Formats: sequence, C-alpha cells, structure tokens
Amino acid sequence: MARVYLGLGTNLGNKEQNLRDAIQKIGERIGEIISLSVFYITSPWGFTSKNDFFNAALCADSSLLPLEILKETQIIEYKMGRISKSADKVYQDRLIDIDLLLYDNLIMNTETLILPHPLMTERVFVMKPLAEIAPKIIHPILGKTIEDIFHSIKNQEYALHPETWTVNI
Repeated sequence: MARVYLGLGTNLGNKEQNLRDAIQKIGERIGEIISLSVFYITSPWGFTSKNDFFNAALCADSSLLPLEILKETQIIEYKMGRISKSADKVYQDRLIDIDLLLYDNLIMNTETLILPHPLMTERVFVMKPLAEIAPKIIHPILGKTIEDIFHSIKNQEYALHPETWTVNI
C-alpha cells in the first residue's frame, strides 16, 4: 500500500461540488482517503481568468502504481467534463484538475509522469493545503518538510495575490 498525495483544483461551474465529486471518485477508484484539507479560494496561476479557483489536497492509501493512479485521475477528469490537459503548457479554466504530487518517497522521471510533481514547490495553492495535511512529510528531492517549503514560498505569493487564502469551510 502506498501513501499518495493529490492536489485538486477547479474554477468552473459549482466549484465546491466539483471538488466533492472528485474526492468521492478518488475514494472509489484510487484508494481510501486518509486526510483532506479545507478548500481554499485562490487566484489563477500562470494565466489570466475572471474565475477564482477552489483548491485542496488529499492523502490516500492506494494499492495502485503511480502510472495507474495517473490514468485513474485522467479518467475522473474526463468523466467530470474536463476537455484537455494543458500539454502545451498553456493554462486554462477547468472543471477539475487532479495532480499526483507525491507517491511515498518515490522519485520518478518518465515522459508520462514526474514525481514528485515538478512544479508543486513553486505553487502556494498546492503547498498550503498540502502543508495543512502533511506538514512533516519530507520532500524526497529537497530533503525539507512540506511545512518548511510552504513557509519559504508563501510571502512571495501573498504579495502577488493577497486575496488568495480565503478559506471555504
């Protein structure tokens, strides 16, 4: 059984329900959910949109391998109405986005999947909810706790987006 951490985001439709639906499907298809962050309302990152995001992180225990989890997250996204991933690195509004952030302490670099997620430590909207549920987990490449990584990047992001951390309970 592997301990996996996923990041979730949505900025279209009923955002709270989108997250709840994705969480339910993750529990059904990927594994038992161990912990879940609160939902955060955040500004778009990497592109301009009038739609704020709802973001969250969760921890699950899964018997699936990393590439199987990736496939399952893509199936969930597709079934929920996601049209395409931003393969060309052009970000866009989305009904749901599910990213595999960590898979135990695995370091993996393939054409299909990179673990830990290569951009997670640059994104406060990923690190804040992850630090909430896994503050003492050690990033397998950086050797720092999730909490320490979050604290090292939070001020820069807060200055850019002061409205970012409104909590939706």
